[in-house]
Amino acid sequence: MLNNKLLSSLLLSSLLLLGACSSKSSRYKISDDVAPIDAPDVTKVEDAHPKFEPYSRGGNPKNYTVLGKSYQVLPSGKGYQKTGVASWYGKKFHGHLTSNGETYDMYSMSAAHKTLPLPSYVKVTNLGNDKSVIVRVNDRGPFHDNRIIDLSYAAAHRLDMLKTGTAKVKIEVIYIENPESVALAQLKDTRLHYVQVLASSDKLRVEQLAKSLTSQYQVQTRIQQTGNLYKLQLGPIGRQQIADKLHQELQQNGYPQSYRVTE
Repeated sequence: MLNNKLLSSLLLSSLLLLGACSSKSSRYKISDDVAPIDAPDVTKVEDAHPKFEPYSRGGNPKNYTVLGKSYQVLPSGKGYQKTGVASWYGKKFHGHLTSNGETYDMYSMSAAHKTLPLPSYVKVTNLGNDKSVIVRVNDRGPFHDNRIIDLSYAAAHRLDMLKTGTAKVKIEVIYIENPESVALAQLKDTRLHYVQVLASSDKLRVEQLAKSLTSQYQVQTRIQQTGNLYKLQLGPIGRQQIADKLHQELQQNGYPQSYRVTE
């Protein structure tokens, strides 16, 4: 006969196993995903507002496996774009945790992607009707070979794809640089910047404008000759940020064709 200690151990193991099975089967209250019955008006839900966010530590393993297939998470979403089939997910997953550790809200502008770093901001365009939305990717999926993104109910509604269930779309990452990295790079930038205002064959006109702009903006000017063409440039300016600000002012003050030159 089994002694009491061994019997108690076996009983505890059985209860843990039973509890695990029960927990797994009851994670979702419904077995098949459906649209909400009494959904609020999502036509006025705003697009996600792109901003810099550090990538999640927990939501971005280098690689992971689902249904026997391995996926490699991209180190950055910069420049990413792709065309393919989009699907959507709704009530079954509403209120449950996403891969990013957040709570899935089918009434928000969010989405799931297999390999983009979390979170990422993506513009999604329905190629069938040219409607588009901006979503924040905070989850993983869809785990189907022929689908590239899973959209929230609200996003799918805006793209007018709820009835069809899927749609051919183009997705484009909206990448926001880390402000601290940008500022640090600008501090390390030792290049000289100029803002070219115009190019003209009228040397006298260029010289007169140079004097006027020097007085107006308190910035040095230079005139570079190429053949019979005289190029008027304001500078040198040691900081790109200051050069860009001057460029914007010039465009607003009657010189829309001006542009920045870096040496």
